Amino acid sequence: MAQVLKDHGLTNPRLAENWRDAETTSAATTSLVVLPLESGFETEDLLVLSEQDILGERILRPQRKKKASDALTEAASLNAGDLVVHVDHGIGRFLGLKVIEAGGAPHECVELEYGGDTKLYLPVENIELLTRYGSDDGNVTLDKLGGVAWQAKKGKLKKRIREMAEQLIKLAAQRLLVKADVMDINAGAYDEFAARFPYEETEDQLTAIDAVFDDITSGKVMDRLVCGDVGFGKTEVALRAAFAVALSGKQVAVVVPTTLLARQHFKTFSERFQGLPVRVRHASRMVPAAELKATKDGLADGQVDIVVGTHALLSKTIKFKDLGLLIIDEEQHFGVTHKERLKELKANVHVLTLTATPIPRTLQLALTGVRDLSLLATPPVDRLAIRTFISPFDPLSIREALLREKYRGGQSFYVVPRIKDQPDIAEFLRTQVPEVSFVAANGQMAPGNSTTS
Repeated sequence: MAQVLKDHGLTNPRLAENWRDAETTSAATTSLVVLPLESGFETEDLLVLSEQDILGERILRPQRKKKASDALTEAASLNAGDLVVHVDHGIGRFLGLKVIEAGGAPHECVELEYGGDTKLYLPVENIELLTRYGSDDGNVTLDKLGGVAWQAKKGKLKKRIREMAEQLIKLAAQRLLVKADVMDINAGAYDEFAARFPYEETEDQLTAIDAVFDDITSGKVMDRLVCGDVGFGKTEVALRAAFAVALSGKQVAVVVPTTLLARQHFKTFSERFQGLPVRVRHASRMVPAAELKATKDGLADGQVDIVVGTHALLSKTIKFKDLGLLIIDEEQHFGVTHKERLKELKANVHVLTLTATPIPRTLQLALTGVRDLSLLATPPVDRLAIRTFISPFDPLSIREALLREKYRGGQSFYVVPRIKDQPDIAEFLRTQVPEVSFVAANGQMAPGNSTTS
């Protein structure tokens, strides 16, 4: 708190030992004291400000220890009939545990079935030699013990892996040779910006943020994938990165696939950067032509620091004066043409990709290390597991579900497969669930238009 106050021109605040010590200071002195107060108050000759009054509220979560990664370390994690792969003998079928006598003493082993009605007994202490068979086991042929088929498969795969590795090494080398400007992060301003986040950061978020900052201060071009479920805090990672780059004098472009998402992100970015010397603008087909032209001019002459928009930002008419960071949200929704344009922008620009469902190629590049990967696996506070039910159409169940959500204070979406089904469902809601208000919308409506009931 002392650092925040100094950054705003309040020099040398006095540190008080207790409340009485703080109360006896002169009127011209500002004192800092640790007290269990949630909000401040004011008297004729005293003003008390709490941390919450200055930095806002923060929702705390209990800290949990991270679980170890799931690995095949015990036979109890296998079920009879599961397919497994032995590093030396290939694909076999797990039958169960069996005690056999070896060297005159009983020994617990994993019983594996192989081709030709042969069996292998693997001591339980060597179970790390097994891995689960990852593909569909419908038409799998078991390998034969002592056969050459498994070794031949391993040889072919090793050759393919070497070829792939050679290509990936070339890509990685090209990426490492490209230099980028080193971003300077203002610690005091950053701490104040981070304090605006109304939640306590999860361990995964902090790890991802630290990794992003290491990237942008390293002098090398960042190409990082942040993967996490909806609501797990990907946007906050993007906000912190955008803050660091924008305050370093560079421009930031946030590219999203839909106008709705663009509007949501623009609102979020505008609120978080309010009061800071950072200009945030919006670019999509929902923006009036005059405002869009002003945004384009601002990007070209450097007056706009952060722009949030759809693939309209990838147009040839958009020119950036000094683009430093490109944030791509849900890249799987962009077409081939858009991705080619993105490649043109990415030459020496830091790239941060956010997604809940990465496309196979992006995931492969991340897992092989050509792109850096950050995982957000910690759920937000009070996040409940998603429950999915499949059942025949039941008016009573639908009514109960919609009313439960209404009285909870939430919202519901009723999705139908065809536009022609909408009038029937609208009539059903009017007659069977008159307590709820609803709007109907589809892709054939004009932007901003919907039918309301």
